Amino acid sequence: MSRGGGKGLSLKDKLDGNELDLSLCDLNEVPVRELAALPKATILDLSCNNLISLPSDFCSLMHLVKLDLSKNRLQQLPLDFGRLVNLQHLDLLNNRLVTLPVSFAQLKNLKWLDLKDNPLDPVLAKVAGDCLDEKQCKQAAVKVLQHMKAIQSEQDRQRQRKLQAER
Repeated sequence: MSRGGGKGLSLKDKLDGNELDLSLCDLNEVPVRELAALPKATILDLSCNNLISLPSDFCSLMHLVKLDLSKNRLQQLPLDFGRLVNLQHLDLLNNRLVTLPVSFAQLKNLKWLDLKDNPLDPVLAKVAGDCLDEKQCKQAAVKVLQHMKAIQSEQDRQRQRKLQAER
């Protein structure tokens, strides 16, 4: 696979069972269309690439259960990232994330989360904790989901108040 999604090695050649390893491929964009054609690939490793953002259609890859986006340069996740409802394991170590999209609250199957080495908003960083071992990463998933649900609820309440005020 060459830079920018040019044709070289096909993704099928990199598929091993249900795991697709695209780490260290020097990618600066995600080949979403090709990935969507491989619903068997429930484990996706995109670590150690040059990704700055994910296209919004990335969130159509709802078959993903484990996603490794560590060691990229992601500055934000798509607003509808919460559509990846089957996600159980998410590694975002060493990116440039400050916040998470509110839709993150919808990842109710998330059981493991690493947000270490990101310039996170201080409140989010405190909620996420350190993730230095399995237990801490599992706690991070639970606590961050609770935090994002609270933010979502607050936004919903504000929207309701605004609607009522307009009436």
